[in-house]
Amino acid sequence: MDERSWKQANTSKSTSEEVSSIEWEFITMTEQEEDLVYRIYRLVGDRWDLIAGRIPGRKAEEIERFWIMRQGEMFADKRKARFL
Repeated sequence: MDERSWKQANTSKSTSEEVSSIEWEFITMTEQEEDLVYRIYRLVGDRWDLIAGRIPGRKAEEIERFWIMRQGEMFADKRKARFL
């Protein structure tokens, strides 16, 4: 592979994998789904495929995105409480 095509391949790979949190839509889950995610996470950790397999109609990406967004909210609430 010549240098130019390698740079093009490298550049296209990095731009396609980047995902901005601005593009994410909030994931809504039922109370039962949230409870199940938290309980399974405590058992198996961040094995999103395994967790998604236990919740019908949910993909691993959705579960992971939900977890990241929810943890961000919890940390923000803790910071607010500490400064009040």
